[in-house]
Amino acid sequence: MTTPTDERFVARRTLPATADHIFAALADPDRHQDTEPRDWVRDAVDPSPISGTGHVFAVNMYLEAVGGSYVMHNLVTEFDPGRKIAWMPGQLTDDGKHDPGGWVWRYELAPQDSGTEVTLTYDWSGTPRAIRDEIGGLPPFPAEFLDESLAALERAVTTDP
Repeated sequence: MTTPTDERFVARRTLPATADHIFAALADPDRHQDTEPRDWVRDAVDPSPISGTGHVFAVNMYLEAVGGSYVMHNLVTEFDPGRKIAWMPGQLTDDGKHDPGGWVWRYELAPQDSGTEVTLTYDWSGTPRAIRDEIGGLPPFPAEFLDESLAALERAVTTDP
């Protein structure tokens, strides 16, 4: 169930999979489309696995409200295999530097007897007012989106080979 605060949503769900298996899916940019409940995230620009903090991975996105197709560049800010991973979406500047939007996706994994408890946090507290206004405010989805995301992640990690 999602717990909203002023500028972040937090959802938890226990998945019937190991933390390492879940982490492997989250660290694979090409699998992000399988962990998102809608068709917003498409395929990875480069399907190479995430290798650590500082890694920038890009995914193709689609949202009619912003004109259709675009690419999101994600800076990995936390990377602890089997335990946690987080990234800050943004764009690349003309000189190739990451320009963050100010929001963060974070997954924490905690092994349980029945699988792995996954805590998903979407935090938009660092997003500047200009970006909030440009994209029509934050968050761009209801709190339940995180519950749907964890359900999609569960399907992804329990149905893959």
